[in-house]
Amino acid sequence: MVDAKMLDRMKTAPGFIAALDQSGGSTPGALRLYGISESDYQGDEEMFRLMHAMRVRIMSAPAFSGDKIIAAILFEQTMDGDVEGQAVPSYLWEKRGVVPLLKVDKGLLAEENGVQRMKPMPDLDALLIRGREKGIFGTKMRSVIANADQVGIAAVVQQQFEIAHQINAQGLLPIIEPEVSIKSSTKAEAEAILRDEIAKQLDKLPSGETVMLKLTIPTVADFYAPLISHKSVVRTVALSGGYSRVDACEKLSHNHGMIASFSRALTENLRVTMSDAEFDASLTETINEIYDASVNKA
Repeated sequence: MVDAKMLDRMKTAPGFIAALDQSGGSTPGALRLYGISESDYQGDEEMFRLMHAMRVRIMSAPAFSGDKIIAAILFEQTMDGDVEGQAVPSYLWEKRGVVPLLKVDKGLLAEENGVQRMKPMPDLDALLIRGREKGIFGTKMRSVIANADQVGIAAVVQQQFEIAHQINAQGLLPIIEPEVSIKSSTKAEAEAILRDEIAKQLDKLPSGETVMLKLTIPTVADFYAPLISHKSVVRTVALSGGYSRVDACEKLSHNHGMIASFSRALTENLRVTMSDAEFDASLTETINEIYDASVNKA
């Protein structure tokens, strides 16, 4: 059963969602941006330990609170870790007022029909049960769309909604993330196909099933307005998709009803060499900028 207080927060609270869910493929780049190069660690275990330390520093910083951050998306190993001796999901909710969410996909298949669908998730139910027991409220899963291919985009959306049904059945709220690459030469055309395919699937959802949407900031402002207002959509959030924080915030500010769920844009100005005071000052500035773009619309 979905937690009513967390659901109300996800629906109505002003603010944005922090994406702290970099996984195997994106972790080296995130660490490099933070000031830790690949020569500074040996193997995946040490890499993830350093990544967890970075995330703990973010989550425990004074600026990281429910005042402006509604929720945080976690990588599985982050969910299983601790902050100040407390399990991460309960720490976020009890100490910070931030709703804990979990990235559940296992990466992407090779591109086919202009898209990358998600790899199979045979152990998803077990992960969902474990997450729910740890206090996780919802999930996130990502596909990628590179070209405006009708067949490919329809397949991506269908897969997302099939797995969303499985997640809903376990009492968790799914975030559907069919990312349109900002490098796509047919980005606007892909967004038009995507909007129609998502609308079809939303209209077919059984009564009582809801989803969140995580979408690339559209080429045309407010393009996703019909999806945002759909009765089965709890909230719609935007991914930064490789845009700088300044660009992502500027573009987001023109899309009403859409809030941020940024990853790289959230951490791009943080460095491992910063003092705690410098770190929190930088994080505060970033949080304020992303919050403003999410709440105050042009």
